[in-house]
Amino acid sequence: MSGARVDTPGRRGPAAATGWRVLVVESCGREGEELVQGLRRHGHEVCRVDTGGAALQAYGDCDLVLIDLELPDLDGLEVCRGIRSAGDVPVIAVTRRGSELDRVLGLQAGADDYLVKPYGFRELMARMEAVMRRARPRPSTSRVVTRGPLHIDAAARQVTLEGEDVDLTRKEFDLLFLLASYPDTVIPREQLMQQVWGDTWSRRTVDTHVSSLRHKLGASDWVITIRGVGFRLGRG
Repeated sequence: MSGARVDTPGRRGPAAATGWRVLVVESCGREGEELVQGLRRHGHEVCRVDTGGAALQAYGDCDLVLIDLELPDLDGLEVCRGIRSAGDVPVIAVTRRGSELDRVLGLQAGADDYLVKPYGFRELMARMEAVMRRARPRPSTSRVVTRGPLHIDAAARQVTLEGEDVDLTRKEFDLLFLLASYPDTVIPREQLMQQVWGDTWSRRTVDTHVSSLRHKLGASDWVITIRGVGFRLGRG
């Protein structure tokens, strides 16, 4: 039996405009593919892996993780703990383990929500929306920043430079948008690390992402280093 009762609406639901990057961790091929296809129909970018080890390698560039707790290599609870200990990526456990104790253990392991198979696809979408609202509340201020030929749309999580799309990872985007939100202002390194990475950062992490951003934007002048202080957005 499939894990999800996939509803097939005639049009995309309200999540379509968001376009999150979703990691599906599911070892059952049929269930995994049904879930992937349903999410893609709703406008999401989806990556699927079938082991816990692969999940721990892949979750870093995703906005949300949907994980089955029964995996062939690692216990799903351990994978949840690993993801939660390393960052704040939202996690929803999607599993057949349906007892009250199972739910408690899943939430204690770091899952933001817990959904028991079989479930309705509309319920899954609603839970995803709720988890993402809690994880990233949307401010009422403008979420579009333009700096010369550089255009950053936070709602769509899209960056264009001279009209061409720039493909950034989740953390690269967060770093660039934070700098762009305070034009001509130097953002201290510690503030960048805290706001983008929370408690899971190192000096090398920031420098690596800055270097990658410069490479993808095609010029080192887009991110200016202020020695001993931090960084600011340049003009390319």
